[in-house]
Amino acid sequence: MRSFLYPVSSLLTLALLLWSCTPASGPVAHQSIEVEAPFDMPAITVPDFSNCVRLNIVDFGADPDDLEATSAALAAAFEEASAAGGGIVLVPPGTWPSKALHFKSHVNLHLEEGAVLEFSGNPEHYLPAVRTSWEGMECYNYSPLIYAYECENVAITGAGKLRAKMETWRRWFPRPEAHMEGLKQLYHMAAQGVPVEERQMVHDDINMRPHFIQFNRCQNVLMEGVSIENSPFWVIHPYLCSDVVVRGVQVNAHGHNNDGVDPEMTQNMLVEDCVFDQGDDAIALKSGRNQDAWRLNTPTRNLVVRNCRVKNGHQLLAIGSELSGGVENVLLDNCVVEEGAKMFHLVFIKTNERRGGFVRNIYVQNIKAGNIRDGVLGIETDVLYQWRNLVPTYERRLTSISDITLKNVEIGDVKFVSQILADPEAPVKNIVLDQVRYGVLSQEPHIHEHVEGFEER
Repeated sequence: MRSFLYPVSSLLTLALLLWSCTPASGPVAHQSIEVEAPFDMPAITVPDFSNCVRLNIVDFGADPDDLEATSAALAAAFEEASAAGGGIVLVPPGTWPSKALHFKSHVNLHLEEGAVLEFSGNPEHYLPAVRTSWEGMECYNYSPLIYAYECENVAITGAGKLRAKMETWRRWFPRPEAHMEGLKQLYHMAAQGVPVEERQMVHDDINMRPHFIQFNRCQNVLMEGVSIENSPFWVIHPYLCSDVVVRGVQVNAHGHNNDGVDPEMTQNMLVEDCVFDQGDDAIALKSGRNQDAWRLNTPTRNLVVRNCRVKNGHQLLAIGSELSGGVENVLLDNCVVEEGAKMFHLVFIKTNERRGGFVRNIYVQNIKAGNIRDGVLGIETDVLYQWRNLVPTYERRLTSISDITLKNVEIGDVKFVSQILADPEAPVKNIVLDQVRYGVLSQEPHIHEHVEGFEER
């Protein structure tokens, strides 16, 4: 029997050769993003998957004609990518059907150009119910179409598209009696401190529509490049998250309650270079409703939105009415609202006697817009909509609102420049309008009740 002995140098050469032929893969790295703001803005940490394994869903059995096979393939690819400590799950060109997609940590869902991930319109495909929220109240409801719970290092990237089939959700847009009864049940359970696990909302035709994308209690989140078409409810919903970047994303969703992005009780977030074309507010800042938010005690804080374009939406920036955890340190900079957008206000802050919380340190600057239905700035502290007579006030807490600055705003025709309707027990304080230019004015420029420290420059 012959034995083969190689010098150490040859073995090292062979090892290096084998290593160079192996695809580079490793755990998720991180990138730190510094963001300038008129407040102390921490650097934002997002995942970097450049050295991670790449997994094509076709290799896991995905079939563009088979919903079950593609859903199973996505789940298996996510499992393997996460187990590897970091992986990119590739969706190649074509239209791929999917049920609810549940993230795991250390996974980047990457849609190549020409790829469409199309989500079923069958509510059964979003069961079992998951821990989520409905307009600021925690509950168990249909899974969001894309759902990440207690994950870290997650991303959705690429030049492809996420699309929701709307045949069922569209029928759920109205709010019939069964739906309103469900809302009342949830409101009372949240106000009375019923454990979230007991707030089961998938029954009796309550029909609470799921979010499209919800990152729930996640950290180090990146969305970049993808486009989103249609949505049952809120489109992008970071909930109780930290370190989030949404960059170069396009939203086209004109259904009921289709806000573009709803950061809620989320901190250290950047939204930039996005296009918003939706049926409700473009940027809607939330921080929970009433007792639930007081329990969670987590403000939305340190948020920068810049270089975005809005084609349609009720407000460019809305804050509330679910703001019971507080909202502070927000910069909206260098954004454009296109001519013809059916917009009510550029900035609208709304709350009521049940909310509590606070709004402070809000900066809006370098904004251009066409005609607006109402005005540049609206603040109202008695906005209850259908809830006014639907359910009682369990505990009265007023909202502190102060330190709002709008600078270098160029806008078309408006009814008013600012309308601030505050409670006499909690006047709105320290409002600055600096270089706000507008076209034809059809009412008084400033309609104010209970405002202290208003300055126009």
